[in-house]
Amino acid sequence: MIPIEDALDLHAFHPRDIPVVVEEYLWEAAERGLREVRIIHGKGIGVQRRVVAGILDRHPAVRSHRVASGDRGHWGATIVNLRRIKRTASDRQETGGSSNQGEASPEGS
Repeated sequence: MIPIEDALDLHAFHPRDIPVVVEEYLWEAAERGLREVRIIHGKGIGVQRRVVAGILDRHPAVRSHRVASGDRGHWGATIVNLRRIKRTASDRQETGGSSNQGEASPEGS
């Protein structure tokens, strides 16, 4: 289970799990009333940043997103502004809902 705080560090997750982790995190953060979150994807060559941006571009809970300022991770992190939103039954089916089946967990836990 992912702790729902105002930042999510993706370094702890296997790259194949990133899409599911980010989608579920965004739903949970929005449902809990967080208005802004930071997703830390790392600088690298930009692969994870592009994966994250693609998810953010289509996620219903996302109002907007931008590269973080220098003191918040610069291009190694993305700031996301969230809408207040409730997940529908079809949204839960698409991401696997809140069940523990298929949930990604940090590597090594």
